[in-house]
Amino acid sequence: MKTLSRIVVAVVFAAVVLPSFARGRKHEVSVVSNREQVRIYSSAVEDTLRIFVIADTHLWLSDEREEPYRQYSERMAAAYHVTNHFRTGAKTSPEEAFRHTISLAKQRGADAVALVGDILSYPSERGVEFVQEIMREYAMPYYYTCGNHDWHYEGMSGTSHELRKKWREERLKPLFQGYNPVAYGVTLKGVRLLFIDSSNYEIEPEQLKFVQREVHGRQPFILFQHIPMYAPSRPVGYGIAHPDWGAKSDGGHEIERRERWAESHTQVDYDYYDTVVGAPNLLATFAGHVHNYGCDIIKGRPHFTVGANFSAAYYEVVVMPMK
Repeated sequence: MKTLSRIVVAVVFAAVVLPSFARGRKHEVSVVSNREQVRIYSSAVEDTLRIFVIADTHLWLSDEREEPYRQYSERMAAAYHVTNHFRTGAKTSPEEAFRHTISLAKQRGADAVALVGDILSYPSERGVEFVQEIMREYAMPYYYTCGNHDWHYEGMSGTSHELRKKWREERLKPLFQGYNPVAYGVTLKGVRLLFIDSSNYEIEPEQLKFVQREVHGRQPFILFQHIPMYAPSRPVGYGIAHPDWGAKSDGGHEIERRERWAESHTQVDYDYYDTVVGAPNLLATFAGHVHNYGCDIIKGRPHFTVGANFSAAYYEVVVMPMK
């Protein structure tokens, strides 16, 4: 069966109009973006959903409880103290930028906020508490998944898999609010929101199976993860299924004082990529990590990266019925 796609992409504007087919039912999608706002029109939704997407705030707050871990957090604790607002260039800070963005989400009537990794520069207790305090102050529902810094204490012994599991449980657990930190989904106004921990660039079999089940469902979905999907011509930071990702291309392991990446991706990683980008009910994916706004069209679907929230950047994603 033939499908017709029309794609227009510019520096701050991206539009996609295409049909997809789920369970034999035609599903039309149109996506328009002008940097910090993304509008998704779908024939499969009946209500308007508004989600703020935030990544890479890099909160560095800590207190006396951090003293035993200073040797592991000192480099990132010294970063991002003073930043520049993504629009005005004015001086700001991660704390101020985060508070302002959540306040804006509240003003705009957002249904929820998606925190898509590296909200923290390391897993400090004070950082986790600060996020919770701001969310309570503005009474904003939120959903969280890890970035590669959220759980990483630089120079601490252990594999990335071991350390991620340890600090997700011991420090980051409150931010997951009872959801499975590996992979989980919620439904808001007829749209599935999927949160996948891709923070070490690799996909686990459990995550692949989870996404495969979602793809076979009837509901349209948006996928949120910290590391972006590979797209042709992108560097290895767009690392999910990037063919050049691996130990030989890992230029950051020494400064981040961690083990090298694996030699290469596994078949699970590639199967996950194919499942997501080929899903007929996918609306879009949103990732962070690269600290810049971007949009790649892969198999007719948009895959967005959001600017760093330490500069107050965000996406306002509005999903609306197609009229």
